[in-house]
Amino acid sequence: MQVKICGITSVEAAKQAVASGADYIGFVFAKSKRKIDKDKAAEIASHIPTTIKKVGVFVNEELETIRDIASTVGLDYVQLHGDESPAFCKQIGYPIIKAFQIKEKGDLEKLTEYSCDYFLLDSPAGKYRGGNGEAFDWSLAKGLTDLKGKVILAGGLHVGNVRQAIAEVGPVGIDVSSGVETDGIKDLQKIAAFIEEAKQVEKGD
Repeated sequence: MQVKICGITSVEAAKQAVASGADYIGFVFAKSKRKIDKDKAAEIASHIPTTIKKVGVFVNEELETIRDIASTVGLDYVQLHGDESPAFCKQIGYPIIKAFQIKEKGDLEKLTEYSCDYFLLDSPAGKYRGGNGEAFDWSLAKGLTDLKGKVILAGGLHVGNVRQAIAEVGPVGIDVSSGVETDGIKDLQKIAAFIEEAKQVEKGD
């Protein structure tokens, strides 16, 4: 099970995620309480091994800005969390994770319009696109056999429900941000516990 720890804003949190076995580290470059600028993200990224993929999260951002940040930070993936069109996604020039907010079954039909490396299924937007700490109805995402190996699950995940989420949806990866925080700050113990719990699933424990 691939695990992405998103909303990283410190070297300490990044190192904990790496040491605990995270597969992806996420930086948020959109409006959010976890927003980070490209220079700080680049500094943190310099401490992340090349084996760990770096993901930049954007919402309805200009194409040139995305490319500039991706180049500066050394991003491996660009995650688009806004209303970006399929054509826009193709122009970026980086592997794409396209996020979709799932309120009803019909929302999943939009996925067929996009050609992406991964589809991230998230809960409906709150104050910000993503990172709101609320889960959507996972039963809506059952049986996505056409997308096997391409679905990343997000939204309201934490150490207490991640096994159930994986069992219900069967994603290739999971994405967590607020679920590994205490008072809005990344909690090193929660990061370690979450990753361990998620990784235990594939071991059958």
